[in-house]
Amino acid sequence: MRDLTRLFQPKSIAVIGGGFWCANVIEQCRKMGFDGPVWPVHPSRETVGGVAAHPSLDALPGVPDAVFVGVNRALTVEMVAELARMGAGGAVCFASGFREAQAETGDGESLQAALLEAAGDMPIVGPNCYGFINYLDGALLWPDQHGGVRQERGVAILTQSSNMAINMTMQARGLPLAYVATAGNQAQTGLSEIGAALLEDSRVTALGLHIEGVGDLRAFEALAARARSLGKPIVALKVGKSQQAQSAAVSHTASVAGSDAGARALLERLGIARVESLPALLETLKLLHFAGPLPTNRIVSLSCSGGEASLMADSALGRGIAFPPLSETQSEGLRAALGPKVALANPLDYHTYIWDDVDAMTRTFTAALRGDVAMGVVIADFPRTDRCSDHQWDCVIAATGAASRQAGRPVAVVASLPEGLSEEVAAKLVAEGVVPMQGLDDAITAIACAARLGEAREAAPPVLLPGEPEEPVTLSEAEAKAALARHGVTVARAEEATGAHAAAEAAARIGGRVVLKGAGVAHKTEAGLVALDLGPDEVEAAARAMGCERFLVEEMVTGAVAELLVGVVRDPAHGFVLTLGAGGTLTEILRDSVSLLLPVTETELRTALDRLRIAPVLSGYRGKPGADMAAIVDEVLAVQSYVEAHREMLEEVEINPLMVTPDKAVAADALIRVGR
Repeated sequence: MRDLTRLFQPKSIAVIGGGFWCANVIEQCRKMGFDGPVWPVHPSRETVGGVAAHPSLDALPGVPDAVFVGVNRALTVEMVAELARMGAGGAVCFASGFREAQAETGDGESLQAALLEAAGDMPIVGPNCYGFINYLDGALLWPDQHGGVRQERGVAILTQSSNMAINMTMQARGLPLAYVATAGNQAQTGLSEIGAALLEDSRVTALGLHIEGVGDLRAFEALAARARSLGKPIVALKVGKSQQAQSAAVSHTASVAGSDAGARALLERLGIARVESLPALLETLKLLHFAGPLPTNRIVSLSCSGGEASLMADSALGRGIAFPPLSETQSEGLRAALGPKVALANPLDYHTYIWDDVDAMTRTFTAALRGDVAMGVVIADFPRTDRCSDHQWDCVIAATGAASRQAGRPVAVVASLPEGLSEEVAAKLVAEGVVPMQGLDDAITAIACAARLGEAREAAPPVLLPGEPEEPVTLSEAEAKAALARHGVTVARAEEATGAHAAAEAAARIGGRVVLKGAGVAHKTEAGLVALDLGPDEVEAAARAMGCERFLVEEMVTGAVAELLVGVVRDPAHGFVLTLGAGGTLTEILRDSVSLLLPVTETELRTALDRLRIAPVLSGYRGKPGADMAAIVDEVLAVQSYVEAHREMLEEVEINPLMVTPDKAVAADALIRVGR
């Protein structure tokens, strides 16, 4: 991996170009107090951005650590080659018109390849990107405005969208930003490599990612592993759930967005928290910066309103947050502080009897924190100061800070509405050691993420990388079952037959009740090509009614507790996605499934099965027999064995349904698509 230290923590900066954007880079470095030299480079202008310019790179007084290349795309390639020859520390390539514009220009791919060759071993970021802001050292290779200030420590944010990066610098949430960086086309230096470099800075506490496409899976795994070893959490906002978002991702940065199920499974596997919005990303990073990952999901919530207490409880329902009952110690302390009129509960409405009594509020908040909880939350929306006064809310700031120090636990003051807590109030809370959080819903998301990140977990093995099969074909059901059986999948006894009479003869040989299927169609039930529970004497008539010539006759599996779906799909962006769910003809209606990435372990499979809504049925519902869970796990591991052996050529494999009984699991139908 390349060393990006000189690029992201430069002692000297050069700016190539003389336009508006280049002048902005110079101005932003001046405004942020960068204490190293900034050298403009332009062949004809005497000054750029009010600083004396040098006519060429050879004329510079030294070799620059970081260079902003702000010229056209063709000249960018020439300048990068010259920078590499002189030993520069790295460059940000601002110009667009490379791979992301191949469809429009016709030469974007070749020009990006030329840029890579020109750079050689010298790190480059982009092209087609704004660069980065280092708020710790005041070093900005950034051609636009931003809303941040110098910091001594903070979080790093890395995005594939320059415009979103600008927007996040404008946050007024009290979140200390250490770095804001963009990745652009990631022609050479990818999201994972940049993220790892930012995490190596001891002043960075957490990393936030906006991801359109993961790119190099092994590099992304390495990023997660390094973050884990450093004890620095990662939070990701991954786009690409909708078809429109996937299309936009491809057109914007030439990324492969991949399936959302694959992305979700990858992030969960690597211990990266996922959020669904920019506000949630910022609030989660804020909580992690000030409090770190939480040891549990158990919290105590306080407000001076019954409505707010109820809203907190309802908003957190099903979100992975627990409000444990108050312990005897908590109750005794709260009763002493609040008197007999307040009903004690968690979430707690402490009423307004003690409002503006800092000592009583401190004792109340401290008592609440004395239980088995990871943190405390105090709901408080502050008045707007352009029309009102917020002086009477100073008691909340003082009391929460004192309680946090006395109890030794983190406390967040949460405004139910984002505008209920200004940047000025946030700064006061931070000075008291309290986490300022804006918006109840985003605060709940942040707490849940911090709790998940605090869970102990073993490092996952590397994901199984797929190949790139060409011209995939679908095997017949009989071929698919035979292929899976060779890897240990249990299949029902079956015979292929041509003609209705031959199908009846096959049924007689199998004996007992049978299933008749017309061959050559993937979704047989919809086509009327499945007949269940037939005796040998009923098969010929059923076959003639189907109107086809080829059949599969197999023994009838009886006594099923449930029908499951076991499917694996090749996701080029994330690996092989395993889906377990309620199967049979109602699969699409029930939509009860979980997804994992291969390889998986027996423990992971059992945990995933327990997450299904039909888990009670598998366990034995209302006195009925449960399923043979060990048999289910064995069947899935057998499917995994098949995938591992055919990963270079496999597109997808599916068993639907897997018939599970109290003593076995049998594949009743199977589909495999493989390519060259």
